[in-house]
Amino acid sequence: MKAEGLINYMEQTMKIEIWSDVICPWCYIGKRRFEQALEQFGHHENINVIWRSFELDRNAPPLYPGTLEERLASKYGVSRQEAAAMNASVTAVARETGLAYRLADARSGNTFDAHRLLHFATSKNLGDQATECIMQAYFSESLSVGDRAALAGLAPKFGISEAEAIKMLESDDYSDAVRADELRAAEFGVTGVPFFVFDEKSGISGAQPVATFVEALRQTYG
Repeated sequence: MKAEGLINYMEQTMKIEIWSDVICPWCYIGKRRFEQALEQFGHHENINVIWRSFELDRNAPPLYPGTLEERLASKYGVSRQEAAAMNASVTAVARETGLAYRLADARSGNTFDAHRLLHFATSKNLGDQATECIMQAYFSESLSVGDRAALAGLAPKFGISEAEAIKMLESDDYSDAVRADELRAAEFGVTGVPFFVFDEKSGISGAQPVATFVEALRQTYG
């Protein structure tokens, strides 16, 4: 490639960092909306998407007792009926983006190991596949997200053997990578997810409409 062509290519390459947690319902919705925006925008060869770790609750147990509905009722001081309505509302939004949530069956818990597994997958250029697979399994297939054996059992679906995954999970590998992502989030002032950073120039918080993401891509890409 000629020098001039290389410079033009580098100028057109855009890095997009996305902070999310695998048990965050709006993160999966935001992921899907962002992907739809990328389809409209094009230039896929020049877009570098990097998934960043963010734990909604670092102190969560491997598996929360009770149902998600019960935890929502307790957390927000609302009735079980109101909590069920909250779940129904986000499930309806997810359905509009093509996602099938089963929140009544969600097995929520600590996501630190899931994030370590995502970093491991990224090291093998499987980060996108792993992120999609773990989110889909949690929201639609009742994956026990804090269970190492369950995570390892899922790994072959995105290209990592179960044995390789459990070996990594039983080590401390990629712990520093998760903490580095969270520190970087703090430096950007990120307090909630999903959060999208475009070329370190601008950020978008939340699962915004597809049109909002398309506009951000166009403004940043130039």
